[in-house]
Amino acid sequence: MPLLIIFTLFTLLDFIVLFSVGSRIGLLPTLALVLATGFIGLHLIRQQGTATLARARQRMAQGELPSSELLAGAALIFGGALMLAPGFLSDALGLICVLPGARRLLARLLALINLRLLGVAHRSSPGDTRHNGDWQRPESDPHMRSTNQERPGGDSSQPLEGDFISRNEPRR
Repeated sequence: MPLLIIFTLFTLLDFIVLFSVGSRIGLLPTLALVLATGFIGLHLIRQQGTATLARARQRMAQGELPSSELLAGAALIFGGALMLAPGFLSDALGLICVLPGARRLLARLLALINLRLLGVAHRSSPGDTRHNGDWQRPESDPHMRSTNQERPGGDSSQPLEGDFISRNEPRR
């Protein structure tokens, strides 16, 4: 729900700015600016998208996961959609998503926001306890059983699929 409110307010503010600029400079110059930013955005998306795809293919050929390239591609798609939408605020945000240097800064900002949000979410989680910076499960969790408990069928010498076997403990 908050995302819908933010999206609605952003769109409303974008139209207010568009109409304000249109009333100051006139209809035709405003339409020309909106069309020009759309074409510039389309050109930047093609250029940056081709370079990002080439980097992704190169990393995949080396056997690496192209995670940063996938995120860059998502930012390009989002930025391109914003630049094709009429409005000056959406064009400015789209340009931030399309330009490589600005995209890196945006990624750092989003990572910082994400870490803070995750920190708040983990601290408020009712089932988890935190001790000295490490997450531990509560001992009262009925779904987690100790490996020392008896297994069905009475055979506790063989590990079951999914059991954790520590290399420090001798095998039973």
